[in-house]
Amino acid sequence: MGPHARGGAPRLEVTRRWVTEIACPGFTSTRSAARTSSACLRSLARPDVGARRAAPRGDSEMSLRILLADDHVIVRQGVKNLLVGEGYKVVGEATDGREAVRLAQVLQPDIAILDLSMPLLNGLGAACEILKVSRRTKPILLTLHREAPFVTEAIRLGIKAYVVKTQAAADLFEAIRVVARGETYMSPNLFGVTSPERANVSLSSDPLSRREREILQLVAEGKSTKEIADLLGISFNTVESHRTRLMDKLNIHERAGLVRYAVRRGLIQP
Repeated sequence: MGPHARGGAPRLEVTRRWVTEIACPGFTSTRSAARTSSACLRSLARPDVGARRAAPRGDSEMSLRILLADDHVIVRQGVKNLLVGEGYKVVGEATDGREAVRLAQVLQPDIAILDLSMPLLNGLGAACEILKVSRRTKPILLTLHREAPFVTEAIRLGIKAYVVKTQAAADLFEAIRVVARGETYMSPNLFGVTSPERANVSLSSDPLSRREREILQLVAEGKSTKEIADLLGISFNTVESHRTRLMDKLNIHERAGLVRYAVRRGLIQP
């Protein structure tokens, strides 16, 4: 989702900058960036696409309390404006996965909309933790990634909604409606990967524990052992022990290899 201008119309220059410099820093093709930018612009310019076929919302839906987490301020503000414009209540905003978990525990929102690629704890990890600290909260992953490994990992972890940012805004609104009813929602054209059975076939089992995945992400982000210990509230030696164990499990003993594995697993953005 891109931001809106003050008067409500999307700004072409700002949206293109978001796509090429912020949301997709790995883009090397100007043509690819332009295509994605155009998709974002179309989704913003036509926020009611598909909404005409949706059932009218009742008071219960409009009372839903939503937590929004994205480390890019311009993206988060754009999504928030869309939600507020539709009458939803955004009760909290987070800039990383760990902050999202803390806010979910305190606020107990009905819905948590999470970017997939966030520092300290990615959207997949944050969703799993939120389900533990706020059982009423239903996570929705909102991301630019439509590749099968990301989708299948989300399904394997039991996350009920996966929404692609380049779809129309109505796609996000429909996801909110569906998960609020306790059902599953996936954006269209996600490679046909829509069931846990297919996810298990498409993606091999992750041998790492929850804590080892957390430490792997932080190592891949370049954090030192002391920084990781401080962030997780555990001892230096405990971090070293987890790090050694995860490297042995993966049979990867250099940081570059760990980074590549973390990217493949969707723990960090390439």
